[in-house]
Amino acid sequence: MRAVVQRVDGAAVRVDGETVGEISGQGLCVLVGATHGDTPQTAAKLARKLWTLRVLDGEKSCSDTGAPLLVVSQFTLYGDARKGRRPTWQAAAPGEVAEPLVEAVCAELRALGAEVATGRFGAQMRVTLTNDGPFTVLLEI
Repeated sequence: MRAVVQRVDGAAVRVDGETVGEISGQGLCVLVGATHGDTPQTAAKLARKLWTLRVLDGEKSCSDTGAPLLVVSQFTLYGDARKGRRPTWQAAAPGEVAEPLVEAVCAELRALGAEVATGRFGAQMRVTLTNDGPFTVLLEI
């Protein structure tokens, strides 16, 4: 699994003009992509990494501060544009594989005690955020 993690001061996801997920204050906006070999164990490992990643103020983690996370599925993280001018999506897991894995990340985060907001899988989403820093890291599990 891949995740683009941004430290934010608020973030929201809108679908068809409706806010479907939102966090306020300092937290993490996490774009998550799944590939073919990913498993529920991979999802659990990613969730634990996100929960304990020390990227908030004072080198603290969400587990230290109770900061919320906005998790948004994004298959394009596995896009490959090395050849030609049009990306291919062959490395991205199909929706029937990816959706339960992204849901497993969220479920594990909640089991760890996290406040988790989400987007809507497969929808055309508009994500807004205020990147705090700016601070962005890429995780690969």
